[in-house]
Amino acid sequence: MKKNVGNGDRFLRIIIGIIALLLVMGNVVEGVWMWVALIVGLSMVITSSVQFCPAYTLFGINTCKVKNKK
Repeated sequence: MKKNVGNGDRFLRIIIGIIALLLVMGNVVEGVWMWVALIVGLSMVITSSVQFCPAYTLFGINTCKVKNKK
């Protein structure tokens, strides 16, 4: 897997993921929204950790700045 998530994107994903997971753990959201928040939170944290987002590949997005080696 080629990295396609940059540092700024990683930071935002971690913040959004943690907030979503805190909402679930604090029982702030219930029912279907709890499951949505759980899936969003986990996917944000996982994609920021591995620096790869499958949706970015589908849309051709790359926020990772790669240094070219000669």
